[in-house]
Amino acid sequence: MSEVAILDVVRKNFPDHLILGEEGGLVGDSSSDYLWCIDPLDGTTNFAHCYPSFAVSISVLYKGKPAAATVVEFVGGPKCWNTRTFTAAAGKGAFCNGEKIHASSTDMVERSLLVTGFGYEHDDAWATNIELFKEFTDVSRGVRRLGAAAVDMCHVALGIVEGYWEYRLKPWDMAAGVLIVEEAGGTVSCMDGGKFCVFDRSVLVSNGVLHAKLLERIGPATEKLKGKGIDFSLWYKPENYHTEL
Repeated sequence: MSEVAILDVVRKNFPDHLILGEEGGLVGDSSSDYLWCIDPLDGTTNFAHCYPSFAVSISVLYKGKPAAATVVEFVGGPKCWNTRTFTAAAGKGAFCNGEKIHASSTDMVERSLLVTGFGYEHDDAWATNIELFKEFTDVSRGVRRLGAAAVDMCHVALGIVEGYWEYRLKPWDMAAGVLIVEEAGGTVSCMDGGKFCVFDRSVLVSNGVLHAKLLERIGPATEKLKGKGIDFSLWYKPENYHTEL
């Protein structure tokens, strides 16, 4: 129902735009410069258990780059549900419930709180991230696994955690969150330190200050995965969709 409602609004207002949804796949004009990335329910398992870490995530790309984004996070829990609405537009800053937000200024891993995520497949990337989870648990104030990528990135933007990384994500998982982080003064890259685009297969976001220090551990671990033949090419880019990446 969530994606149907979102698609209805987008199609009525932007009939010539291309749309990529987690549930509905690709619809619209692939020659459009605009691509909407829609996750109608990020954190499905949390939602099923009424666990307060899930969201609706929407972003629109212009020639492959996030131009505007919103994430509606459901917080609280049974008997006290509420929402936080994160928004951002390229060059315009990031906001939570209408108030400007900024990533934290913490400059030491030892004083940081971090977040990561794990996919459903227990493959080499999953095993590598288990080891990274252990390593960072030993050197930081803790590593959390909340189970909703868009929420995790918004928490970096809000300044309540310092970094988040994950393998095996899709464009609808990342497109909104990465723009919100960047507009909040944070930094975004692939997990090998390379330039990021929303069609990549991994992401590392941070408050910016700690990015290089996080990459000291995450980068080599990712390079080892590449050495094993793990595919880190672009996951998917709609055919004929023009980008400036």
